[in-house]
Amino acid sequence: MYEGKTVGVVVPAHNEAEFVGEVITTIPEFVDRVFVIDDRSSDGTWERIQRVAERVNASPNVAKADGGQVRARVVPHRHETNKGVGGAIKTGYEFAVQAGMDVVAVMNGDGQMDPDILDEIIEPVVTGRADYSKGNRLYSAEHYRGMSRWRFTGNAILTFMTKIASGYWGMNDPQNGYTAISREALEALEIDDLYDDYGFLNDLIVKLNVHGFRITDVEMRAVYGDEESGIEYSSFVPKLSKLLLIRFLWRLKARYLVTDFHPLVFLYGLGPLGVVAGLASLGWAALDGGLTVLSAQIGILVVLFSCFVTVVAMTMDMEYNESLEGHARF
Repeated sequence: MYEGKTVGVVVPAHNEAEFVGEVITTIPEFVDRVFVIDDRSSDGTWERIQRVAERVNASPNVAKADGGQVRARVVPHRHETNKGVGGAIKTGYEFAVQAGMDVVAVMNGDGQMDPDILDEIIEPVVTGRADYSKGNRLYSAEHYRGMSRWRFTGNAILTFMTKIASGYWGMNDPQNGYTAISREALEALEIDDLYDDYGFLNDLIVKLNVHGFRITDVEMRAVYGDEESGIEYSSFVPKLSKLLLIRFLWRLKARYLVTDFHPLVFLYGLGPLGVVAGLASLGWAALDGGLTVLSAQIGILVVLFSCFVTVVAMTMDMEYNESLEGHARF
């Protein structure tokens, strides 16, 4: 328990036999329950989880009474089929909600997440300053020094795309899986409808915005060891780009047309359409041989005005969602 709130930790693991045991044993003592989800690993991950869970649960220091019954601190569960990292976290979230946890954090089974800063990750949610908090490795060069240039560039691009899709314009590093969420937020979300694969975090952030939940970034350093990433970027980037576009359009409809009305939704539509129309007219005139100075000027003006309209829409979106964001330094 942390400051009067029960705390659960979800540990998704897939082929992490080398790391998952240490992740479980180093989780801070203030954590009430640990839900370790093996996503149908093909190595010795499940056996390792079972051995460590049995040893931890046998310790008199962690067994807790619950309605007269002894409650295991570590709850291991194995999927019958591989469901993806999002699917594993969703299963853990469902266990945590059923167990009545007030705050639920996620620490991946690959050992990249420092257990010593778990209190910093959950603190904004515990104190009620946020409904969802997440690590941010992109705050300064000091924080992302351990990140390769390839990872940094990819994260920067995905951050910008997720800002647009989610409406959380002050948020950074959306791919950071070191997170904490309130029970109220989990109960409001349709957990089963969340994305199953590596786009899970981005999907979750968009849906938090539609529900009007507050999020906070917590500064942290990038930590990488000998673990191997399971992301196949050739398929991940196109799939995530499509997901973000779909969720962006859904957010505009749900947030600015259904639950409330805001004219920025029309500006968001007018801007890109104007850019396409202006470029198309220029291209058509050039191919047809009818491009004149006047037609070129008109086409360029249409494109520039449409870009301006898009920027105005983004600015209005930022201002509308500004109250839903925060930043934490420790």
